[in-house]
Amino acid sequence: MRQSILTLILSACATAALVAQVVSGGVQGAQGISINPVVRTADPIKRGLTLTDFPRTLKLTDNVYTYEDFHAGDEKFTTTNMFVVTDAGVLVADGQGSPAETKGLVTAIAAVTSQPITTVVIASDHGDHTAGNASFPAGVHYIIHPNSKAILDRQAAAPNARAGAWKLPADAELVADKKTLTMGGEEMQILFLGRAHTGGDLAVYLPAQGVLFLSETYLNRVFPAMRSAYPSEWDTALTKAEQMHARIYIAGHGFTEFGPVSQEEIVAYHKALRAVIAEATRLYKAGVPVDEAVKQANWGEYASWTLASSQGPIAIRKVYEELSGQLK
Repeated sequence: MRQSILTLILSACATAALVAQVVSGGVQGAQGISINPVVRTADPIKRGLTLTDFPRTLKLTDNVYTYEDFHAGDEKFTTTNMFVVTDAGVLVADGQGSPAETKGLVTAIAAVTSQPITTVVIASDHGDHTAGNASFPAGVHYIIHPNSKAILDRQAAAPNARAGAWKLPADAELVADKKTLTMGGEEMQILFLGRAHTGGDLAVYLPAQGVLFLSETYLNRVFPAMRSAYPSEWDTALTKAEQMHARIYIAGHGFTEFGPVSQEEIVAYHKALRAVIAEATRLYKAGVPVDEAVKQANWGEYASWTLASSQGPIAIRKVYEELSGQLK
């Protein structure tokens, strides 16, 4: 089978070592222990993985999992979902980018539990997280931010909208700030930390377990992608996320990290975002025209991050748009 379930158990000591148990084809068996330090990258090959390792399901706690599959495009990196299994059903945070890919997610959940998927949180309205939503079971309850609902509704009504494409149900629940729900005794908080990568980024927080799914507010070792972003507000949203002092931070793209590494990587990403904003701001204040700024930008260590070559120019233009007062 292409898919495997990788159970990652955090060591009690404060090291970056991981104990991995692989479950393949429904038959459990220990496949070895790795004590190598984590390679800080979004690139699967540099990470020491192979392309055939994906899609994969990672077990974070007794009932919390992430699912990683490859994002479409030339550069290989993952789109990551979270799902929480309870006695009252399964909550899923974000889908994948196509019906086939999201079907893989649904199949992976079924391999873990017989509980039905009851709730889907649309944490990002971008197509790489919503275009496969038709593969979720009929009748699931969707939760979405009002800004994201407006975007999806507008896309569905566009003249070039694909016939038969998935549409957000009319009864989708809107969360503009915070909603606390309990499923099977598990408290879950749906949070809007502010506009960030999109105008309606939602997060899912499990306070009892210290797990925070940030979707595209956090892109682990992926260059800050700003096509629809709000740079300074994104900075503020990440500050709020860090102040929550979660035990595990889950990114919408890039690998799932554990323990101290997870806490370090959210800080590293925030630093990267600030560095990108600072470089674009420097060029703007120096009076460098935007097209020339795209050529002059010096990203330093972040030039090697995944998507830097394609997203760097977009980031320059978006920060210029914000600084000039054009971004609303």
